Amino acid sequence: MLRIAESLETQLRAAMQRAFPDAAASGQGFDPQLAPASKPEFGDFQANGALPLAKPLGQPPRKIAEAVVEQLKADPTFCELCLEPQIAGPGFINLTLKSERLAAEVQSRLGDARLGVPAVEQAAPVVVDFSSPNIAKEMHVGHLRSTIIGDSLARVLEFRGHPVLRLNHVGDWGTQFGMLITHLKQVAPEALETADAVDLGDLVAFYRQAKQRFDDDEAFQTTSREEVVKLQGGDPVSLKAWGLLCDQSRREFQKIYDRLDIRLSERGESFYNPYLEGVVKDLEASGLLVVDDGARCVFLEGVSGKDGKPLPVIVQKSDGGFNYATTDLAAIRYRFGQSPQGDGARRVVYVTDAGQANHFAGVFQVARRAGWLPDGARLEHVPFGLVQGEDGKKLKTRAGDTVRLRDLLDEAVERAESDLRRRLQEEERQEDEAFIAQVATTVGLAAVKYADLSQNRITNYQFSFDRMLALQGNTAPYLLYAVVRIAGIARKGGDLEAGGTAPLQFSEPQEWALVRELLKFDAVIAEVEEELLPNRLCTYLFELSQVFNRFYDQVPVLKSDGAARQSRLALCRLTADTLKLGLGLLGIPTLERM
Repeated sequence: MLRIAESLETQLRAAMQRAFPDAAASGQGFDPQLAPASKPEFGDFQANGALPLAKPLGQPPRKIAEAVVEQLKADPTFCELCLEPQIAGPGFINLTLKSERLAAEVQSRLGDARLGVPAVEQAAPVVVDFSSPNIAKEMHVGHLRSTIIGDSLARVLEFRGHPVLRLNHVGDWGTQFGMLITHLKQVAPEALETADAVDLGDLVAFYRQAKQRFDDDEAFQTTSREEVVKLQGGDPVSLKAWGLLCDQSRREFQKIYDRLDIRLSERGESFYNPYLEGVVKDLEASGLLVVDDGARCVFLEGVSGKDGKPLPVIVQKSDGGFNYATTDLAAIRYRFGQSPQGDGARRVVYVTDAGQANHFAGVFQVARRAGWLPDGARLEHVPFGLVQGEDGKKLKTRAGDTVRLRDLLDEAVERAESDLRRRLQEEERQEDEAFIAQVATTVGLAAVKYADLSQNRITNYQFSFDRMLALQGNTAPYLLYAVVRIAGIARKGGDLEAGGTAPLQFSEPQEWALVRELLKFDAVIAEVEEELLPNRLCTYLFELSQVFNRFYDQVPVLKSDGAARQSRLALCRLTADTLKLGLGLLGIPTLERM
């Protein structure tokens, strides 16, 4: 109800100015403090703006509210929209929308692909940096949160109309590549001469072998360090070996991304190498750079160590080398820069674990002080907590290893299939293997995504297959089943697509409850866009499913007729459309049967 809320806010502000013209003329500001009503019995909206006016106006807030209400009652536009306002408590103004306006709002959303969600008026380029695995290492459960949270935020921002650049800032540079390239040259030299001459197979095993040699063999260590220098110097053979390792990892990553329906543009750490010197020069020119014990640093403002001294962000090490902070600074500078030397972004969002909060706080401060952010630009860290086992500890295999992401997804689908086959047997339903495979895959992957996204991302959450695959509670299967129920109405003869210009008519409390819940969708999307909290959308979709199921269980749809039948089918259709769109913004497809 964003449009209605905006209209009400305008009318309230005008009423306050008419009620107190002297204060308005003297420059007194009026904020209606309009918000959704905290309880249904208070109506649809509450205006709390009378309370903070008590002191400047020298009147009791209830008397102020009475004066505002008198002005509202004299406003024909307001009277077309709302019933007579009610004053509650010390001066709250409760507003209830007229039923015909609510019904008209529902009707306007039928057939609207955006379901009433307006596109932004001034779209601005956004960069969302998420996933970011390391080359030659396998994606594990720790990458799950960044990948699906980042994807969901990108989907919401795109839906609102922003051009979004989805960046995968992979770890494709650094000292570990000296070790990996040396190992590759020694165990599979033919790979450097003939395309696809060797399949590196399990890159994790390859990495472990190289690391073991690096730890045990001094000669291998020396060669590896020399290899780093060659790579950084642009040696063609070293670069070819590096490219081979990157390509192999990229193919493995893509299998996961395809499975999860994730779209990303890869731009690794190596991309920013040509811009590192520019970072140093820029910081030096701005007077921020300080040499401390041979290293070039920027000391942070308001951030001190245990000794009480400001903490530094090291930009260039004493040996002349660069580090993660330098690369991240170069990335910020490039992302906010104008083409062709930049992305021209006006909002840059980093989706990483909460453990990197201090790192990004320091890097962001340096970027702001250096003047790299255009006026009005936003630079945001989206932190998230750990994925834990049901014992509250970090999720690991029985052997104590980090859980591989592909294994976790495999198990989710296998468990979903097992649950489905059991239900089919209990219901004595016959379904072909293609149906079982489709439903198991959709439900299994949806359960994993939704279980993560439905949590407040800032906190840790405990991973439980049993909870996430349950048909009851705040789970993906529960939401998917609501869509299936509505599809079942259509299969039984309910024409969900039937339109008509006749006004919708509702009489039952369950109908009005569903109407009001459906009309919250636009405000929820705007909130997620601003706060970057996907769990707000999950909570809304769960509550919508609950309200719909109560409506479905208590109000006859197919057994009704005339205007009541058409209106109830319209509610079913809009509920299905809202759930499908909302789940789609979470990266979750829906089903017609399950």
